[in-house]
Amino acid sequence: MADPLGFISGCQPIRPQAAQSTPAQANSGPSFKDALIDNIKRVDELQQQANRAMEDIATGKRDDLEGVILATQQADSAFRMLQAVRNRVMEAYDELKQTRV
Repeated sequence: MADPLGFISGCQPIRPQAAQSTPAQANSGPSFKDALIDNIKRVDELQQQANRAMEDIATGKRDDLEGVILATQQADSAFRMLQAVRNRVMEAYDELKQTRV
């Protein structure tokens, strides 16, 4: 099978992590909290941009309606994605609460 985009050849095999890994190896990437906060800030920025674009079109400072629609749709999509992540986290939390020890 051909791999024109390089997805298959660029993949590294998944290896189980050793039980005695160091904390530096386990925390090599950003934490979930940091990633979530960054995404919340990005969604807020997109919503502020959409609000500014709507205000500009209403006051006549801007005349490209397509740009306003695009900014509004981007903010809406980002918010819906963030809301879906929140719902998944809440479902996982509820499932953990019901786990008997």
